Amino acid sequence: MTSTATPASPAAPRPAPPQRSALRRRVLDPMRKAWHELTSMRTALALLFLLALAAIPGALLPQRELNEGKTARYIADRGTLGQWMDRFQLFEVFSSTWFTAIYVLLFVSLIGCITPRCWEFVQQLRAEPVKAPRNLKRLPRHLCVTVDGTPEEIAERVRTNLRGWRTKTRVVEPSKAHPARAGSGASGQNADGAVIEISAEKGYLREVGNLVFHLALVALLVTIAIGKLFGYEGTRTLVAGDDQVLCNTSTAVYDSFRSGAMVDGTDLSPFCITVDEFTATFLPNGQPEMYTSQVSYTTDVSRPESEWSKGTIRVNDPLRIAGDRIYVLGNGFAPTFTVTFPNGEKRTQTAPFLPQDTATMLSEGALRFDTPAGMYPDEDERRKHQIAIDGLFAPDPTYHATLLLSQSAIVDDPAVAIRVYVGDAGLDTGRAQSVYTLDRSLIEQNRLVRKASVNLDVGQSTTLPDGTVVSFDGYKRWASVQVSHDPAQNWVLVSAIVMMVGLLVSMLVRRRRIWVRLVPTTSSSSSVEGSDSSLSSVEGSGSSLSSVERTGPEPAPEQRRTVVEVAGLARTDQAGWGEGFDEQARGLLVEGGRAKPGKL
Repeated sequence: MTSTATPASPAAPRPAPPQRSALRRRVLDPMRKAWHELTSMRTALALLFLLALAAIPGALLPQRELNEGKTARYIADRGTLGQWMDRFQLFEVFSSTWFTAIYVLLFVSLIGCITPRCWEFVQQLRAEPVKAPRNLKRLPRHLCVTVDGTPEEIAERVRTNLRGWRTKTRVVEPSKAHPARAGSGASGQNADGAVIEISAEKGYLREVGNLVFHLALVALLVTIAIGKLFGYEGTRTLVAGDDQVLCNTSTAVYDSFRSGAMVDGTDLSPFCITVDEFTATFLPNGQPEMYTSQVSYTTDVSRPESEWSKGTIRVNDPLRIAGDRIYVLGNGFAPTFTVTFPNGEKRTQTAPFLPQDTATMLSEGALRFDTPAGMYPDEDERRKHQIAIDGLFAPDPTYHATLLLSQSAIVDDPAVAIRVYVGDAGLDTGRAQSVYTLDRSLIEQNRLVRKASVNLDVGQSTTLPDGTVVSFDGYKRWASVQVSHDPAQNWVLVSAIVMMVGLLVSMLVRRRRIWVRLVPTTSSSSSVEGSDSSLSSVEGSGSSLSSVERTGPEPAPEQRRTVVEVAGLARTDQAGWGEGFDEQARGLLVEGGRAKPGKL
């Protein structure tokens, strides 16, 4: 008899996995991966470091918003290199595109990584302390002792000594929580009662401080951004005692003005200020000690100047008016010259000279004088006889041949070295000109012709060929006043303080967990196991613990006793426990809340 094998039926084909769409594979998945990478704490720390690194050029290089003239000279002195640095916005670091990009990425990264952490922390607060691990011996800090008393009595004692901890007491079956322990004098099975486990946690304030630090950092970034959007800065050079007034009513009154994107210049804080006196004090070695500006100001622009309030501006001590801060950024000398024309008419000007060397305050500048209308009725002829002066001012002069230099910034018989020109000074061109230099193109085109080049002390003069007399009358001091408006500056300070408080809390508070397992036993033997090999056996005796050498009689064979296991867990030994954990754990077993040997 033959048998015919039935061929096995072919296995059913497995369904093909669903194909992901091209949009998801090529667009959504990379975007999700990029988002997860951006919102990781590692990326946030890298961006924070990059932001600090990007701010270094702003501290080392001159910035336009602080000193536009110094920035222009820095670029001119370095030629092509300076131009390339300017193209990379190294002289406008804090408003540059690349700095803003880092700033925004850091903001998004912080928000993305803080939000889930806040939610996780809320869940931790709502959750109970975690259950004790099955085998407490595996934890790095562990202690096992046998003491007198029932588990309920020991549990009450432990809970009392864990004041300030979040605790949770659980009653579990002995076979599940504590299997038979070899060498304990008992099989581990208990017919008289269940095993009691106490879970305790402490140090939640550490995570609170960590979250507060990061939230305050976000608030700091937001408030700085608000200040940049709604703030403004303007600078103006005022000659002290020269009746020059700065009224913060229009952007046109400033030499330079920078504002945020939300400021159009029509809603400035109204006030007026004038510099009455500027004084500089120096150390014996000639180093500047303090700059002080005595000013008059008012918040009512219609009030007469005789009724204005008085104030003082010092280094790092601005004057605050109508929510704005008034700083003095720079200072210098403003020589006074008088031009006496051949017909006897006089023109007097005081012009600020720009310091070329802050150590000696050797300064350069220029002045332009228009010709009296009565001398030359024809406009073209009058324009050809304008007077222009440029040169140097030295507060403490010294001469190298005929070259004027300055020894220090301390005024001692000041002098000037000037060149006097006659011709078209460019007063009628309608084009803006530098207040510190003459238009060199006018000189190169012979529209301005040099008529004299002299050194003058105070009170001296020189006479031009046509009889015009130019005299050096003296000098005044000028101060560069900056008006800064930042509506979020107080919140920036609050955010910074809260950030530091959160950082200190996160560093000082310790996050720890501890578990106590209480197993009833009728064993009369005493045993101890722990992470400290030098620890003696511990027994409960009334209200205290004693060593294994007992002074009293042996307990009755059926006396109620409890096997106590204590285990602790911390991030590091420095954050929680060191080698003294066993001694600290024994403090939990002291009855009545007595002082514990170690602080948990």
